[in-house]
Amino acid sequence: MKSKPISLKTLDIVSLILLAVATYLALVFAPTERVMGDVQRVFYFHVATAWVGLLGFVAAGVSGIIYLKTQDLKWDLVEQAAVEISLVFFFITIILGSIWARPIWNTWWTWDPRLTSASIVELIYLAYLMLRQGIDDPDRRARFGAVYTLVGAVSVPITFLSIRMFRTIHPVVIGNKSAAADGGFAMTGDMKIAFFFALFAFTIIFIDLFWNRIRLGQLEQKVEQLKLKVME
Repeated sequence: MKSKPISLKTLDIVSLILLAVATYLALVFAPTERVMGDVQRVFYFHVATAWVGLLGFVAAGVSGIIYLKTQDLKWDLVEQAAVEISLVFFFITIILGSIWARPIWNTWWTWDPRLTSASIVELIYLAYLMLRQGIDDPDRRARFGAVYTLVGAVSVPITFLSIRMFRTIHPVVIGNKSAAADGGFAMTGDMKIAFFFALFAFTIIFIDLFWNRIRLGQLEQKVEQLKLKVME
């Protein structure tokens, strides 16, 4: 495997710096929300991890389409990398949401449309990784993955729009000045700075992890090709 390019090394460092700054803005710079108190601070990372998680699932679906058109296995690699990283981020989203919900809703979990749809998305893509492992042929595995992620991508807009489509207690903070839902609140100027910086920071972190995972996947593909040659 080729040594890590200097651009990726730089991106690794930048990602760590951005994460540190985003953490400072969320925990120190942003003012304490007057009703919920400090627990509201998880909101900044809760939304940011959800954003990159859903973004990655969409990227996987797009990669699946490109693979079906080109039959180039590199797009299967891109697709798998996007799903793996997004699963981790989306799991963090669910955990942070539970931490936020406990003092606000007096429960760690409720079968609210947003929480339910988010859990379904996580299970859909977890099943994707598990089912892939049962297919040995690389081309068949890639075709399966492409179709699966393309269909699975339909769940992304449903999850995003669930708090606007259904009656829910999950707050709609962005574009909802009334903040009528339980846990809703109006963001101040400093809160918006912390919020949008977190979105930016986690987008860069996602790109960094995505790039690193693709490089690892390329090595895995070479090992798999060697195994297939030995078995011939």
